[in-house]
Amino acid sequence: MTTSIGIIGSGNIGGTLAQLLTRAGFQVWIANSRGPDSLEEMVAALGPGAHAASVEEASRRADLVIEAVPFGRVGELPAETLEGKVLVSASNYYPGRDGEIELGGMSQTEHVARQVPGAKVVKAFNTIYWEHLRDQGDTTKQLEERRVIPIAGDDPDAVDQVAGVVERLGFGVLKVGTLSDSRGLTQPGDLLYNVDLTLAQAKKQLESHR
Repeated sequence: MTTSIGIIGSGNIGGTLAQLLTRAGFQVWIANSRGPDSLEEMVAALGPGAHAASVEEASRRADLVIEAVPFGRVGELPAETLEGKVLVSASNYYPGRDGEIELGGMSQTEHVARQVPGAKVVKAFNTIYWEHLRDQGDTTKQLEERRVIPIAGDDPDAVDQVAGVVERLGFGVLKVGTLSDSRGLTQPGDLLYNVDLTLAQAKKQLESHR
């Protein structure tokens, strides 16, 4: 069972997830490239469930780790510390920001997985605006009526673990398949990218697409 979560990246998505996860009762270890001292104000506002950490410490202490860094920096993730961990990839590739990266026909998250070969990589939280992430989770709704968050991964147990976290935050999970299957579905400009749909609506859209 996931009880502690590491977050690498403290921007809009990483910071919002830190807030939601601490509120949901998780112990959260948050890190960024500037070091723990830069996060003191954030963790003080989040309360006792939040802890500032180095990237390596956040990866080591957590049951599950989320990376929310610019796609061009995923090569800086601590591969050795992430060995055997579930790693949620929330990053998206924007060539104008990240520079030209040769993916060799892989999905963006397959590329991430190549950088951390010992981790069990799951794609999640990349298809939703941070304001919607902050505001639209609702645990009082039935799953089919919740805002959808698509997820993809090659390890079924890791996907289930991430799905449990997503649902605990009040969202509905749509499992779209493997990391390869996420191409055309969850990357920028794809079918399910930044679309405000319930889980039931997203299922219908995916069925008609296939």
